[in-house]
Amino acid sequence: MHVPKFSILLLHAPLIFAATLAHAQADATRSPGMPTSDWRSDAPGVRYHIKRSDLPTTVTPTDPEGSVAGVVKVIPPSPGALPKVPEGFAVEVFASGFKQPRTLRVAPNGDIFLSESGTGRVLVFRANASAPAKPEVFAENLDRPYGIVFHPAADPLYVYVAAANQVVRYPYRSGNVKAAGPAEVVIDNIPTKRHWTRDLALSRDGKRLFVSIGSASNSGISMPEMKLEEIRAHEKAQSRGAPWAEEESRAMVRVFDLQGKKLRNYATGLRNCSGLVMQPGTDNLWCVVNERDHLGPFLVPDFMARVKDGDFFGWPWYYLGANEDPAWKGKRPDLKAHVRVPEVLFQAHSAVLSVAFYDHTAFPAEYRGDAFVAMHGSHSRPDRTGYKVVRVRMKNGNPTGEYEDFMTGFFVDNDTVWGRPTGVAVTRDGALLVSDDANGTIFRVTRK
Repeated sequence: MHVPKFSILLLHAPLIFAATLAHAQADATRSPGMPTSDWRSDAPGVRYHIKRSDLPTTVTPTDPEGSVAGVVKVIPPSPGALPKVPEGFAVEVFASGFKQPRTLRVAPNGDIFLSESGTGRVLVFRANASAPAKPEVFAENLDRPYGIVFHPAADPLYVYVAAANQVVRYPYRSGNVKAAGPAEVVIDNIPTKRHWTRDLALSRDGKRLFVSIGSASNSGISMPEMKLEEIRAHEKAQSRGAPWAEEESRAMVRVFDLQGKKLRNYATGLRNCSGLVMQPGTDNLWCVVNERDHLGPFLVPDFMARVKDGDFFGWPWYYLGANEDPAWKGKRPDLKAHVRVPEVLFQAHSAVLSVAFYDHTAFPAEYRGDAFVAMHGSHSRPDRTGYKVVRVRMKNGNPTGEYEDFMTGFFVDNDTVWGRPTGVAVTRDGALLVSDDANGTIFRVTRK
């Protein structure tokens, strides 16, 4: 009997997992991570390089908008519990007691801003704060605030905040721990159905802002059919791959001027770009993306991609290039040749939420220029993955395609965790901050 190559991999998965973990303990920096491995293989230094050729070529799709999720149980950490980090690093609880802490951003003067999405507040820690740190309330009464950016970058006059329903800005001068005036609405009436995490990034020249807006659904099948001439007219006014109906102006990155007067689509086909960042010293905009959930436990990989003007990444019609989503079979052959393939593939359903480049010298030299990505963790696969922070490897400013575990250890068992990483930021002194919205904690990682 012929057994497909991917099935053979699954049959031997327990041996692969055991071997991977043993190898990780012996020589963590050379351990190969697999698309099918799970949390049992996690350890600081375990390395992954997922390629399209590693992934299944056939799918058995479920209901495109149905849920196959099995939600994990979140428990309080044991007294003194800390996540695992690589040898030579130390981790501590920097601050705690928050409700759904998400995005962390560091102001030019070193003060640390936090979006506490569960309370509608933006909080500020002083640059020299030490554990246990106590914040001030910079702004409040927002609908699930998430993205934060400072403008001008060197000496800000404003703090921009992306809430679920709008982008606002507050007058600000360096050192302010409370907004210097009321919120001014820059972009209003952003729809809030389904994905609500809106991140922000500022162009290097300071003239443009980018906002990510996730889709209203898993796979967009509620969009009514349009005739080809209608699609062409829609895309001429919007951009290639722009969705319509309740998905209009969603599943994309948009770009606008500082007052929000000129707003247009920048890149499309991004189901939920939950983390945006400008690569330091460049004009490169990067995005980490939560992909769709209905094509099985190993599809579709979450990813990190450089996002350029006019890019189309496939959602909902395609994924990873010319791979057609069965829910949209034969509907958009005109798009097949235009799908951008991401630079870095993560294990499917990792739920990547945020990204930060490391541009300091406190960590070993080989970390300089790499990126940290927070993974909130999977629901839509029987053996969990994610629930960790990984390091994306870069060479000469470009990703190698590899990433490796940096912060792990939040699992109790396959259905129980005590932490879910959400935000990452690099402080003025080169430490790494990680927010955990499961138990409302912020961790601080330093070199010993």
